[in-house]
Amino acid sequence: MREEKAVCILPLQRELRPPMTRSAADVTLLASSPPESRVNTSATMRLIGVTLLSLLSLESLAVSSVGPSNSSSSFCSESRECLQFDLLCRTDEYEVRRYSATRWVSTDAEAYFLGVGAAMAFRRLYHYISGANEEGVRFEMTAPVLVEVPEEVKMWKPAIYTLSFLLPSAYQEHPPTPTNDKLYFSDMPDMDVYVRSYGGWMLSITSRLHAHLLSRALLRAHAHFNHTHHYTVGYDSPLKLLNRHNEVWYVVEGDPVCGEEHTPDTH
Repeated sequence: MREEKAVCILPLQRELRPPMTRSAADVTLLASSPPESRVNTSATMRLIGVTLLSLLSLESLAVSSVGPSNSSSSFCSESRECLQFDLLCRTDEYEVRRYSATRWVSTDAEAYFLGVGAAMAFRRLYHYISGANEEGVRFEMTAPVLVEVPEEVKMWKPAIYTLSFLLPSAYQEHPPTPTNDKLYFSDMPDMDVYVRSYGGWMLSITSRLHAHLLSRALLRAHAHFNHTHHYTVGYDSPLKLLNRHNEVWYVVEGDPVCGEEHTPDTH
C-alpha cells in the first residue's frame, strides 16, 4: 500500500492487538508468586484493559462521523451515507459546525479554473469507487465532495485543487488500495468550521463570491480562521437540477466566534 499523504491533515496510525489471555500455567504461576508480584501483575492487566478500551474508542471515532443521510445533520439527498456534524451556533451570515475525524480519498489537479480541475479530479476518484482499486471493490458515493481551494492564486498561473471523496463507514479504517498513483488517503482531524451555504451550481465564480462574503463576515465578527485556503463543498450530482445545496468552509483557528447577527451581504 502506498504511503499516505495528508492535506492539512495529520495521518492516524493505529494498530489493535487481541486481548491477552491466561493459560492454566499462567494462573498457577500467578498463585505461587509473591504478593507484591501479584499486585503488580493485576495492575498491569488493568492498564492493558484500559489501553485496549481507549484504542477501540479511537478506532470507532472516524466511523461515528459518517452516518445515514436521513439524519438531522444531513444535506444529502442522493447518497446513503453523509458526513455528520454538530451545529454549535448560527448567525444570519454563517454557521459554526464541529466535525469529528474522518478519512477521505483525495487527488490533486492543476488547472486555471475550479470547474476544470474538479472535473479532472472527479473522474479519477469515481473510477476508484467503481472498482479501480487492488481489491476490485465497488461502493457507492457518499456526500459531500470536498474541494480545497487555495486563497492566493497568481494571475495567468494554474492553481492546485485537491478534491476528496468521503470514504464510507465500512472502509474508514481499511480502504481499498488505489491502482492510480495520483490518489492518496487524507485524514481530516477533529475540527470546527465556519460555513456559508448557497444554492445553484458550484462554479469558480460562485465559490469565490461566497468565500469572499464569508471571509468578510468573519472579519467583521473578529473571528480567527485559516486564510491559506477554503473548502468548497458540494452535496448533489450533476443530474439534480433543483434545490441544490453547496457550501464554503473556513477552518476555525482558536475558539469559534458566532458574533452578532447581521443581514447577509448581497454585494
